Amino acid sequence: MKILVVGGTGMIGGHAALHLASKGHDVTVSGRKPPQQSTEVSRMPFLQGDYVEGSFTGQDLAGFDAIIFAAGNDIRHVPEGTDYDAHVYRANAEAVPQFAALAKQAGVRHFIHVGSFYPHVAPELVEKSVYVRARKMATDGIAALADESFHVVSVDAPFVVGTVPGMSLPMFEAYTRYAEGQLGIPPFGPAGVTNFISTQSLSEAIEAALERGENGKAYLVGDENLSFADYFKLFFQAAGNDVDVPSLDQEHPMLPDVAIFTGRGNVVQYEPDAQTMADLAYRRNDVARAVKEVVDQFRSVK
Repeated sequence: MKILVVGGTGMIGGHAALHLASKGHDVTVSGRKPPQQSTEVSRMPFLQGDYVEGSFTGQDLAGFDAIIFAAGNDIRHVPEGTDYDAHVYRANAEAVPQFAALAKQAGVRHFIHVGSFYPHVAPELVEKSVYVRARKMATDGIAALADESFHVVSVDAPFVVGTVPGMSLPMFEAYTRYAEGQLGIPPFGPAGVTNFISTQSLSEAIEAALERGENGKAYLVGDENLSFADYFKLFFQAAGNDVDVPSLDQEHPMLPDVAIFTGRGNVVQYEPDAQTMADLAYRRNDVARAVKEVVDQFRSVK
């Protein structure tokens, strides 16, 4: 297929773009800015655009068989001086379905959306959190467009870990420095448990959703349930730093409470259901490998 990956200049979209290209698809990446020149993604065709601002036209999208949408907005994407709630509502609840409607009107036949696990695992947050409500509205909004001419699937992911070779990823670069003992922060994880998935597993799920996902369905994907302490412990182990990483009921500077919508100390654990694994059939037990890949890329001494 001829595929456009919106958000293809970032980690999730960039990994998906490279994965789909490796399977023989003709992939174009899109973002507000061109991809980093240090990555293989920069060698792909590039379409500049901002879906929140509505800069794409039907003519821009008309030549594509499929769109992978990996550009949902969270706290990292709020422009300086902009109200957080207003931005995430506009960017997710309103702009994503509007962009999908434009794609449908342009004749794109497949739309695969990378969504959030929060509406599935903590439905009470839909009323309490504008961000979680907006992510659910994005998924529901595009699903409402599904019909015989427009195949829509949402792949709703938990915390994602992984990398794109050559791509600068400040958060994971900082995690690696932390694991190397360079930041002066004691080893610990904030109390609580959640689900994690690797970029590789997620890219495989995206590919499968494109090929055989049930039209109009939102799949809850995930791989391993880990405490935040055990997750950070994987980084320390990959860096060769064999220290104890306890779970403490205190805010962590590398993973602040604002980034844990279910709340510090809460346990969120689940297994993807049998139908999800039958339909998407992505690899499992891949988190430790992905963490090692991250640390190998960003470690100070190689």
